[in-house]
Amino acid sequence: RQAEQLVDFVNKSPSPFHAVDVCRTWLKGAQFTELKEKQSWDGAIKPNGKYFFTRNGSSLVAFAVGGHFKPGNGISVVAAHTDSPCFKLKPVSKKTNSGYLQVGVQIYGGGLCIHMQLNFLIPFRHTWFDRDLSIAGRVMVRDSNGGYANRLVSIADPILRIPSLAIHLDRSASDTFTYNKEVHLTPVLATVSKALNGQEESGDVKVDHHPILLDRLAKELDVEVDQITDFDLCLYDTQPASIGGICSEFIHAARLDNLNSSYCAIEGLINSLSSENALDNDSHVRMVALFDNEEVGSTSAYGANSALIEAALRRIQVGGSPTAFEQSMASSFMISSDVTHAVHPNYSEKHEVNHRPMLQKGPSIKYNANQRYATTAVTSAILKEIAKRHGIPMQEFLVRNDSPCGSTIGPMLSAQLGLRTVDIGNPLLSMHSIREVCGADDVGMAVKLFEHFFGEFAALDAHVNVD
Repeated sequence: RQAEQLVDFVNKSPSPFHAVDVCRTWLKGAQFTELKEKQSWDGAIKPNGKYFFTRNGSSLVAFAVGGHFKPGNGISVVAAHTDSPCFKLKPVSKKTNSGYLQVGVQIYGGGLCIHMQLNFLIPFRHTWFDRDLSIAGRVMVRDSNGGYANRLVSIADPILRIPSLAIHLDRSASDTFTYNKEVHLTPVLATVSKALNGQEESGDVKVDHHPILLDRLAKELDVEVDQITDFDLCLYDTQPASIGGICSEFIHAARLDNLNSSYCAIEGLINSLSSENALDNDSHVRMVALFDNEEVGSTSAYGANSALIEAALRRIQVGGSPTAFEQSMASSFMISSDVTHAVHPNYSEKHEVNHRPMLQKGPSIKYNANQRYATTAVTSAILKEIAKRHGIPMQEFLVRNDSPCGSTIGPMLSAQLGLRTVDIGNPLLSMHSIREVCGADDVGMAVKLFEHFFGEFAALDAHVNVD
């Protein structure tokens, strides 16, 4: 069931805006109350209450307040991110070349710094060539009263494609596949003759984007073209996610990094509240934080390297002592959840011999002595104990000494907030490809782990003595 629900989630989430919108629907269905950051929360947050808010429509924080919670008590957090490497439309995307209409795009997350502070170049994956692509995201629409609305759009038809060069014209491609990121990654929208029917584009229409593209967006949104004021649109593969393998044990999908963790976090939180009295005896706040912009360093108003989560945590502590926030952080715990590299059967030598996570063997705890991950002996021991109690297998991952190590939002948030953190993730093959692979069983294991973490951490932490 969990694997099927993740497939559905991915198919409904071609952009971070869609992912957050799906989570919003699920949370409202679980009786969470939506808050607005622009409004006062005084008197709104109460014991046994369930709440969430969004920022920019691409980040989300959901939390449930324990019946015995008081300012200064701890927060049990699972954090993940909603964004994935992709192409985004340029502010002026209109291009024409050799009789084709093309759409100018920016590379998001696949060029410089795939992971935070990773200071070397990683070429954007060649897997985006020859795929059936379309666009999705949000559009700002002006209404007849002069107001502006944020509208989601997803065009289901494969309207774009980045064609590769035939091998006959580049015999070296079979040995070394190279491309210019500015020139060769420009998708084709149409032929000039078909799109314009022999007519020149009119000078009185928008010149930033092809009119035929704007017309299609307007049709999808049921508005007039002149009501479209701007948009944040990304390319996505129209091939839907699916369950595959001869034993139906794999999930083949785009954006598993990191919709996998986002789904498991939200589902784990909701499941932890399934019984009517789930919060009655809880002294903590259970929280999920889903951030945007992890793939480009997290430094944005919606990313982990912002005041987003700290602001929420401080507002929850209102009414306590002057040191309530600091006391709370000392009693809190965060699971930073992002996918990790599964051992590849054709490249097993790329993994450290004793740390080779496998699909279908459960979530993996990530370690790095240089603090690329935030895991410590204390935080791993706590999580392992929860997993052991419920028969959830755990794996361990670290990179070889002769390999670079990526990072996550874990070290960043741990340093900013001063709270204990463990980095984990479900194993993944083909990370950052347009089609990734994860284990179907691992999804349910992660959901179960998060569910029991939310329900049991506060009691378990009372028996942990370090400082």
